[in-house]
Amino acid sequence: MPAILYFMFYASLGLGTSLTFLSSHWLTAWMGLELTTLAILPLMAQHHHPRASEATTKYLLVQASATGLLLFATILNGWMEMSWSINEMKNPYALTLAMSALALKLGLAPFHLWLPEVMQGLDLLTGLILSTWQKLAPFALLMQISQAMPPALLTILGLSSATLAAWGGLNQTQLRKIMAYSSTAHLGWSVIIIQFSPGLALMALGIYILMTMAAFLTMKDMSSTKISTFSTSWSKSPEKMVAMILILLSLGGLPPMTGFTIKWLILEELTKQDMYTPATLIVMAALISLYFYARLSYFTIISLFPGTSNIKTYWRQKNIKDKLILPIATTAAIFLLPLMPLTLALTYFYN
Repeated sequence: MPAILYFMFYASLGLGTSLTFLSSHWLTAWMGLELTTLAILPLMAQHHHPRASEATTKYLLVQASATGLLLFATILNGWMEMSWSINEMKNPYALTLAMSALALKLGLAPFHLWLPEVMQGLDLLTGLILSTWQKLAPFALLMQISQAMPPALLTILGLSSATLAAWGGLNQTQLRKIMAYSSTAHLGWSVIIIQFSPGLALMALGIYILMTMAAFLTMKDMSSTKISTFSTSWSKSPEKMVAMILILLSLGGLPPMTGFTIKWLILEELTKQDMYTPATLIVMAALISLYFYARLSYFTIISLFPGTSNIKTYWRQKNIKDKLILPIATTAAIFLLPLMPLTLALTYFYN
């Protein structure tokens, strides 16, 4: 694919997300969502492979269904309330339909089953875009309507996402499917706290994006897409594999990693709101998620593949053009805990 086409598609992704961010009208927000969907489809189908074509078709059908449902919800609200403003969606039926549509777009449970299948058919760079950048626009709309949503619905949606994603990732051997379930679980933490502290939910999304970026870039650098090939990478680059293990444990929320920071703050806020039962349930779901991250770390470092070579360097080194993004993302994903006072100050300023 020519470079000018890549530039056009990436620029369209940025334009669509920015248009949704700046929108106060449902129609312009809907246009931004459509633009981001159409821009990522060629990136998904660029590899002429049956799995890539299947993933692209599934993604198109799911996003078209979600967008159609969202458009129907906005039309219903405009008809009943005579308003097309995002902040003035008050009709309960329109709110429920819009919430379902955004949950389908984000891959929240119980609308998350399409995400692992689509992720499995993509290359790692496109999977990174799908797991991070494509979450921003729907999440921005979700933040704007969350204060009008029933708190019980958001709590159930967050708990089901964290729990079902944790159970779904237990027996997976494909790294892209594990990252898909990780996406659903982390968004569950953001959704459960968005009604009480939107700034904290936004910080949770930002930390998740940092950790996911570090994980995907490391997998791409090691050319690993499943556990069996991942375990053979230890003899080739032990430093990167140690960093990857720390990233996985950070995704699981193990202290003193970066991922522990946001879970600690969310649990603190839930207890302040006297939501002890949801806090207990989501911690139990986090323990299940931590188990499959620890299991992946175990297969990576402790039980080496039987055919592992003792040669620790490639015969021909890869030509890595950009050597800054991976170490910066890895450092942020692991050692961001000392900056917690600054992030707390920014969160309280936002709220």
